Amino acid sequence: MKQSTLSEVKSAVTPRATLLVIGVVALQLLFVVSYVGALHEPKLKDVAFGVVAPPTAVEQTVQRLDELPGSPLDPRALPDEAAARKQIENRDIDGALVVRPGGTTDTLLVASGGGRTLSVALDSLTGEVLGAQGRTARLVDVAPASSHDFNGLSSFYLVVGLCVGGYLCASILAISTGARPANPTRAATRLGTMVLVALAGGLGGAIIVGPVLGALPGSVWALWGLGALIVFAVGAATLALQGLFGVIGIGLAILLIVIMGNPSAGGAFPAPMLPPFWEAIGPALPPGAGTWAARSITYFDGNSMAPSLLVLSAWAVAGVVVTMLAAVLRQRRATEPISPGAAS
Repeated sequence: MKQSTLSEVKSAVTPRATLLVIGVVALQLLFVVSYVGALHEPKLKDVAFGVVAPPTAVEQTVQRLDELPGSPLDPRALPDEAAARKQIENRDIDGALVVRPGGTTDTLLVASGGGRTLSVALDSLTGEVLGAQGRTARLVDVAPASSHDFNGLSSFYLVVGLCVGGYLCASILAISTGARPANPTRAATRLGTMVLVALAGGLGGAIIVGPVLGALPGSVWALWGLGALIVFAVGAATLALQGLFGVIGIGLAILLIVIMGNPSAGGAFPAPMLPPFWEAIGPALPPGAGTWAARSITYFDGNSMAPSLLVLSAWAVAGVVVTMLAAVLRQRRATEPISPGAAS
């Protein structure tokens, strides 16, 4: 009995199973490294920041802000407050200081809809700078987050849920019918299934965060379209990775979307508060592109979301192309005749 049990255990622990377990442990550790590494010490770095001041003081004010220790701001002079508000609404800058020379109270313009933690950090920083000069700043929120959207995080959570739906659906298709589709017809069927899941998931997400919970005041139709694109982009990319690497593709999808994508998405801390590596990769990954676009729809009248839509579309198109090509090549290899020399 003991020998039989031992042999069963040995047969269960195959090299393939061992490699998969090692891969899981590696993903686990990468998860810790990515989230803690990206989010444990947020700092302002080169935040796009406008300065409105009298001609005699504007250059001096810009220079003073530009020379702050650690370079938290990337200041630039603007002609007036209206221009500053317009650039914030267009998401060209994240805040602006309007100097009021007639008194000791200036105005700080922010947009908490783009991330409340960034607005709070700008308020704190400018308060310290102005306090050293015996001045204060009145905070004006140009694009305020909804009172039902705590810290402006609902857009991020919506996108995370949609991404999870995308790669889980693709993973279930792989587990139930094989990681690599046997032919282009089956690959197309999986992609068609992802379209239906994307439409349903996008609509459900938009309704939940909008009419049901009232968390996001943006257009339900626009959020539906964005949500469907996110789900399909992530699902198609996961199918492509599975077509190339088999079941390992599921782990690669988790690596890209969860381990690398979520911490760099600008959810808990907007991009200017992230370390350089995470700030750089965030806009190119679905969670970051999706979060930026969702906030643009919700609080900025859809401004500055074209680059994010292009990123998501690129993931979707690449996923479709790679998935179909992998299926074509797999079918071709399966139908190739075996030469006598290879058979022997």
